[in-house]
This record gives sequence, structure tokens and C-alpha cells, in this order.
Amino acid sequence: MNPILILTLVAVLSATTALAATPGVIVRTDIPFGNAANVRVQQDRAVTEVRFTPDPHGGPECLWFCFRVCRPDSGGGALGQVRLVLECPETMLGGGKPADFRPVFRPAGGDWERTGAPELIELPDGRRQAAWTLDAATPSLDFALAFPYGRDDVEQLVRQTGRYWHVDTIGVSQGGRPLLRLSNDYGRAKGNRPGLYLMTRQHSGEVSGSWVLDGVLRRFAELGDAAPLVWAVPFGNIDGVEQGDYGKDNFPYDVNRAWGNPPMRHETLVFQQDMRRWAQRCRPVAGFDFHSPGASESEGIYAFVHASEKLSDVAKRATEWAAAMGEALGPEFAAAKFTRSGDYASRWNTPRFGGFCQEDMKIPGVSFETPYGLIRKTVMTREIYREAGRRIADALVTKIKSMNQEADKK
Repeated sequence: MNPILILTLVAVLSATTALAATPGVIVRTDIPFGNAANVRVQQDRAVTEVRFTPDPHGGPECLWFCFRVCRPDSGGGALGQVRLVLECPETMLGGGKPADFRPVFRPAGGDWERTGAPELIELPDGRRQAAWTLDAATPSLDFALAFPYGRDDVEQLVRQTGRYWHVDTIGVSQGGRPLLRLSNDYGRAKGNRPGLYLMTRQHSGEVSGSWVLDGVLRRFAELGDAAPLVWAVPFGNIDGVEQGDYGKDNFPYDVNRAWGNPPMRHETLVFQQDMRRWAQRCRPVAGFDFHSPGASESEGIYAFVHASEKLSDVAKRATEWAAAMGEALGPEFAAAKFTRSGDYASRWNTPRFGGFCQEDMKIPGVSFETPYGLIRKTVMTREIYREAGRRIADALVTKIKSMNQEADKK
């Protein structure tokens, strides 16, 4: 990650204005989850304009961005109006409909908020841009694709749920960062408590999946002993999260496409070992993975199920689990076509989380995709994401109860 982008300032001044009268502006990416490329700043007396493109950070896909516009001197005055121009949105994964982008911003000392709809700009050669003009009454302004989610948010989750969740390090990433796992119970050898294994951020920029999982875990904490045994990995690609990567299809292997035997990434090796440990300490029921789709998708949440003829029974059960989640999410959240095949074209024909669940663990594996900004006309907030998660958690508990009742009849 480029630690800091100190940009050429093009000052558009009247003949009577001296350069010293126009304070400089810099754009920084040395903030948590920082990402921006090809940044240029132009400043006149009324507006500071920042042009940028998401940085692919060496991968074939770009999408995530997060940066700070600020005065070089922390004691400088307010930024005033800032115009942020996203260039080349069509080069972002799913960026073909920038009218549906709703980034987030945060003034110094404030909280993240959503922007409104962008101003759409069409250039003479057919390229498009999207722009937002914001009033910053502070010396700095952060700007990101969607609400960030990092280790501080996990700490807040644990604290606000009364330490219901244990936090353990199950290994390290390829970059040497700790891989965390949350659990509400360690189970016991040959335990019979129904168990779920949950994951998110295998693609590090897919933050909406984190907020849905946050809601799932908060709801399970409310249920207490009525919840199943749950082990959850909040950051599948922690290196990418903290480096500000998007993380889909990154070389040499996307984390979600490295689930073979042997696994093609160290993180996946750690997760596979942990899942096998989990399966020995509970009655393993299913695995769920929380993702985000393309940047401008807004049709609703949907699910991918790993399809395989040789595993027709497990695949059928996975489809039933997905259908139950779609019903629970309801028309407010669920896409019209909710359950889909996960066997879409990829840069690598390599095993994914859902395939490992079904082929190796013999349990249903389902992945959820939650939009970054909009579900149809609903602007997504952190609480709305959590509400979707709560509905999923309740549906999981209901489904497990139904399974237990069917087993008792037999």
C-alpha cells in the first residue's frame, strides 16, 4: 500500500489572490483500509476537487476505495466544499451502473454517513464518471465505498454482547497477521450440540457481508443457550482487509478459491483445520459464508449454493437451507431470484468454501451476497444490515429445530 499520496495542487486563483491564501490539501491512504489511485487535486477559492480511481493493488479486479482528504497542518481550517470524482467506474467489478453507488463519508470527529445519489458525467468519448459534492466543516474528510468493518468493530461486538463471544487466534495469515475466530462454545469431543461454521471477508473489501454477520452474531448472543454452537471467522483475508485490497481473484490465489486438498493458501489451511476441529466437537449442521456482489448491484440479497450431481443429497439440503433464509429475509431484503448456482465462471477452477463444506465435510454450504449501497430503493445502513443478519439467525435456529423434530419422529 502506498503510505501516502501527496498530490500536486493545481491552484486556480484570481489575479489578486496569492498562493499563500489558498491552504494546501493532501489525500492520504495511510489510514485504516486505505485505497486510492491516480489521485489529483484541484483547488479554487470555493471548492476542492479530488479525482480518483480504486487501486487494484496488484489484482485483476478493483472495487474498494477508502481515503482521507485533509489539510497538511492538523490545525488548518475547514476544508469547505469537497467535490469527489470517481473516474473509470466501469473498470470496477459490477461498476456498470454508477447511479446506484452510495459511498460513505466521515468528517473529522464524526461518524460515517451515506452520500446521496451521484452526479453522473459522460465524457465525449463515452466514458462515465460519478461525482459527489460534500460540505466539510472540519480539516479532514474520509471517503469510502461503503461502511468499513475492522478489528475495532469486532471488539465492539464482543463488548456490546457482554463477552458472550470468545475470541481466539487459530493461526496467522500469509502476511503474519492473527486469524481470529469467534465462538459461543468450544463444544466437547463427540458433542451433539448442533453446530454452524460462519465466515466472511474472504474477499477483503466485501464489507456488507461483515455487517450482516455482525447482526447474525448479535442475535445469537441474545438467544444465549438457545443458539446453536457457532464458530465464526470475521476476516478470511485479514491481510487484504488491513491493506485496503478488494481481494477478489487476487494473485496467486483468491482465498475463496484455495479450498482444495492441499489448500493453496495458508489461511485456507488454517480454516480447514479449524473446521475439522469444530466438526469433532459438535453435530455439524452447515457452513455459511457472507460476501458482497458487484459494486452497483441493488436487486437484493441472494445466495449461492454449490451444485454437484455426485452430492445430490447434500446439494439438495443446501438448497433447502438457502430457501429458508430467503423466506426469512422476505421481500424487503431478498432478491427476486434468491437461490443461485455457485458454479459460475471464475479465473480458477479451484475449490471454494461451499465445495469444501459439501464434498469434504458432507454438510450444506451456502454463500450470501449483500449489496453495498442499495436494496432496490432502500439505502442500506449498518442497522439495516444487522436486521438482515438477525432474520438469518432466527431462520437458522428455526431450521435446526425443524431438523431436530424430524429426527425425533424417526
